Amino acid sequence: MVFWTPLPLIESLADLLPLVLALLSAFVGLDCASRIATHRWPHSFVWAFGSALAFSTINVSLHLLWVDAAGPGFPVGYHPVLLVTAWVLGVLFSLPAWWLMFSPHPSIGRRIAGGAVLGATLVATQSVAMLAPGFLPGLQWAGTAILTALTAMICAAAVATWIFQDAARYVASRSVRWLAASTVMGFALWWASYHLNVQSNWLQQSGTAYADMISLGALTLLASLGTLVLLLMTMLLSLVETHMQSSLRLVQGTLEKQSLTDPLTQLPNRSYLEKTLPEMAREADQTHRPLSIMFLDLDGFKPINESFGHRFGDLLLQEVGRRLVQHATKDSLVIRWTADEFVVLGRPADGRASVAATARKLLDGLNEPLTLEGRDVPVAASIGIATYPQDGAHSMLITHAEAAARSAKSSGGNTYCFFEPRMLQDIREQMDLLRDLKVALDQSRLELYFQPKVHAPSGQITGAEALLRWNHPTRGLISPAVFIPIAERFGLIGTIGNWAIQQACRQIREWRDGGLRMRVAINLSVHQMRQPDLAERIASTLAIHEINPRLLTCEITESVAMEDTESTKRLFARLAAVGVHLSIDDFGTGYSSLSYLRQLPAEELKIDRSFVVDVEHSADARAVVDAVIKLGIALDLKVVAEGVETEGQYQVLRQLGCNELQGFLFARPMTAKMLFLWATIDRQGKDQEFRPSLFADTLLHPLHAEAVKRSDG
Repeated sequence: MVFWTPLPLIESLADLLPLVLALLSAFVGLDCASRIATHRWPHSFVWAFGSALAFSTINVSLHLLWVDAAGPGFPVGYHPVLLVTAWVLGVLFSLPAWWLMFSPHPSIGRRIAGGAVLGATLVATQSVAMLAPGFLPGLQWAGTAILTALTAMICAAAVATWIFQDAARYVASRSVRWLAASTVMGFALWWASYHLNVQSNWLQQSGTAYADMISLGALTLLASLGTLVLLLMTMLLSLVETHMQSSLRLVQGTLEKQSLTDPLTQLPNRSYLEKTLPEMAREADQTHRPLSIMFLDLDGFKPINESFGHRFGDLLLQEVGRRLVQHATKDSLVIRWTADEFVVLGRPADGRASVAATARKLLDGLNEPLTLEGRDVPVAASIGIATYPQDGAHSMLITHAEAAARSAKSSGGNTYCFFEPRMLQDIREQMDLLRDLKVALDQSRLELYFQPKVHAPSGQITGAEALLRWNHPTRGLISPAVFIPIAERFGLIGTIGNWAIQQACRQIREWRDGGLRMRVAINLSVHQMRQPDLAERIASTLAIHEINPRLLTCEITESVAMEDTESTKRLFARLAAVGVHLSIDDFGTGYSSLSYLRQLPAEELKIDRSFVVDVEHSADARAVVDAVIKLGIALDLKVVAEGVETEGQYQVLRQLGCNELQGFLFARPMTAKMLFLWATIDRQGKDQEFRPSLFADTLLHPLHAEAVKRSDG
């Protein structure tokens, strides 16, 4: 029954005034209250006080408006102290209510409590205001009106705060939510105040005790205008504060952007990377897509800066930044780390291969000719690469990439290398070895050792494989397993590979001049495979030494051949056109398809030693070797087994039909001089001899025929 009390009748524009003021008050109060959670003390208190001020003022004003609208038949006056007391009580009691409802993350319990306090404040304010005229003979209060007012304010507070704060998932617009919440709160306030004023028995009173004090008419006019002015001023202050906050956010955004941007190159700076990297690492964890960091340190920047001045150096850094952005992948982030150091952050799609390709592209882009102020300026960089999560936590990526960049610079610069844990553990030893390796290359301290191959059915020697050795002046003979990885990481493998080709061809020529026709096999690394002029360089070297291309075997591991099948096919075709003998090494460890294998102009399969080791005792290993040999027969390919160390292995491989064998059972790797003596002197009159075809003249390429005729003469 309480909640079905009819709404107040609105018969004229004057009757709309209480509703308009109530809605406006709720609008202003909610706007002020919404800032409580977004401001710190004491500013949050100021906005809570603004809401309390608007609420208490409208409470007193609504009382005066309802009394004036009722039109009592006797003069009504108000005691100023009681009226001010009602207003002050409204401010003091509603202040904690707004705080409860709009503090950060309020619970439903706090919202209900805030609504209850707000309802109680409304009842208290209206009750004290009702006492201010001193109605005679006395007032009698309606309990239903009080209960109605309390219930309305509690429900309205809960609904309005939910709409304003939690309904964002349903209604994105803050203005719409603000208007809806204000409407709910304003109507509740208007309706509750109506019941508190109209359902008391003051209309049956005969007069007031304070009729000679402030008249109702004057107070009503003053309250209406004053309330309207107060609400408009509060709203204006809120709008000004909103504008100031918006301007402040804009300024803060500009300052933050400036703090995260390098002023010289306009690239993101170190602070931006340190802020962004953890987020990108979390994204990498979620998407399982690795993250790569390239640390670029410009080579020779300090002399340029010192010689031509800082302004010239700044122009160079700007151009470097532009080139890095131009040549980096689309999803990469280029950052200026410090003076002449840059970082490229990316998400490689194909692992290390794509990262290496990007690094090479960046280096090539930096190496493009550059003219500044009429001067030709050489630009190069050393790049260190680290990936997440393979190379450790994201907090260590920069450190690891920087260590790799130092290693690249120590190797001569203008190259890249990937991070390895050993770079942090034994970086000094690696730098010493790298330095000595460069000296060894310059002073020809590297050597080729040769391990003979034998014809399995007859035991006659058919050729030899060239194996790289480094005879260090203080450390003695260093295995390729030690220095080849260093050469690969620091960009020397190409130089070493070219040297090996030159030395192998030179040795073939020397043996040929001494009467020994020896076929020599060399291994081509993955780095050499990526050199576009590899076939032309081999052809040129063969021509320089005037030897038959058939005396040179190029061994390419199966795993390398399978990395990029189209590139491998093109390279095999170019090498076959040169005329060299082609062999697929470590066969059985990769994933060759028969259809692809048939398309390669290879002439030889070399069984990986891991199968040869167990061929004597393992049925599985014997089955693999047997399958490879049968495959070779079917494709008309010669099959070679390496790593033969026991007589039992030798007998099994012969029985299975293997063509050639290589291993310690026959000979260990030896110098070229020892092999020459071993082949021409030590082996004479013994069971194992060279096959006659190695000594007899073979059909030569016309380019080499005249040179061979001279050497045979």
